[in-house]
Amino acid sequence: MKYSVFHVEGGLGKNIAATAVARCIKNNYPDRDLIVVCSYPEVFLHNPIVEKVYTLGNTPYFYKDYIKDKDTYLFKHEPYFTNDHIQKKKSLIENWCSLYNIAYNNEKPELFIPKRISDFVKLKYYRQKPIMLIQSNGGILKGQTYNYAWTRDMPTDLVEKIVLRFSQNYHIMQVCRNEFNVLKGFPIEPIFDKMSNLELLSLLLLSKKRLLIDSCLQHAAMALNLPSTVLWIGTSPKLFGYDLHDNIIANPPKNEPKLINSYLFDYNFEGILHESPYMEGEDLFSVENIINSLI
Repeated sequence: MKYSVFHVEGGLGKNIAATAVARCIKNNYPDRDLIVVCSYPEVFLHNPIVEKVYTLGNTPYFYKDYIKDKDTYLFKHEPYFTNDHIQKKKSLIENWCSLYNIAYNNEKPELFIPKRISDFVKLKYYRQKPIMLIQSNGGILKGQTYNYAWTRDMPTDLVEKIVLRFSQNYHIMQVCRNEFNVLKGFPIEPIFDKMSNLELLSLLLLSKKRLLIDSCLQHAAMALNLPSTVLWIGTSPKLFGYDLHDNIIANPPKNEPKLINSYLFDYNFEGILHESPYMEGEDLFSVENIINSLI
């Protein structure tokens, strides 16, 4: 047997983006069984091009089965710490494939959600009005100090205006980090239930409209071919976004940020508060532009 072993670290969104790299590896080496070792195995578990999936740190007999005296190609590099990524020259997926010196033909993320899971979510979260799904906050990072990261999370005052504009015609669901990020006193249903990741991603399939940030749901929306409005603040759609979406980039800050804590990247992904050059939500985005995108 011949194998390709693809090693993926990082968050849920990065693992979803990595499905495009997995497809690229398989396209370049179709005669090799694709073995994935990753931090979110459910993303790859039902993918027909993947022979087996292992969770990072749980790889029993892996060396014996796939490495020792085996015909195996290993794909294990970190694309974030490359010149093309740091200098914002290539998208994450294209840069990842370049690291492996494999031909990239615009492969996109893909998700395979079992119908039993999507049907369960549809039954549980069905609402009479069409659903507008808003992801206002991304998943919390290990060791992160604050519940709000200004570099990618939606400012509360901006979310309030969007909710008031669309609540008559849509049932609005807010996917957020935890109860501390819930928009209180507004016609919105917060979603921070304990659920599997595939159940969370299945919420996209219920939605008529989607307002997202640079987090797992915008990658999943691409994988499910669901055009969405995506807001970008401290990260770039050139690196992490997709042409399928309406990508709205934050206004340039009025004052030059000092970036005293920045090293290889302009903004710390955690969103250190004293680095924020914005005072309020409307400094970042035109509410009218977002509304027009969602109409």
